[in-house]
Amino acid sequence: MHRRRAFARRPHPGTARPGRPGMLRPRRKDLTMSYPNPPQPGYPPPPPPRGTNVMAILSLVFAFVFAPAGIVLGHLAKRQIQQTGEDGAPLAQWGLILSYVFTGLALLACCGGFAAILWGAGQGATS
Repeated sequence: MHRRRAFARRPHPGTARPGRPGMLRPRRKDLTMSYPNPPQPGYPPPPPPRGTNVMAILSLVFAFVFAPAGIVLGHLAKRQIQQTGEDGAPLAQWGLILSYVFTGLALLACCGGFAAILWGAGQGATS
């Protein structure tokens, strides 16, 4: 026959065999819990990043290098940005502002220098 152990192991409650007296029956797994939830509708993925308009960047750069070119590039950039929807509108705006300011200052300096030359020539002739 069988020998009985002094300390019989008790099986884990979820692994007991059905039908034995005093033992728990194994649970039937709920099928809805065994699979992950399907993806829920949510926000669509973000659109791909739009690039910054190159002419807007060049407008800002040329505002410091050669301001009249910065004016032309700034106006072209604003038109392109309006048509294509690219980023860079603030760059084009600041390129235009700085180009106009530097062009104005250059014109004042040229006119002032020309006036100084004329004034100096007039002063030299009367002396």
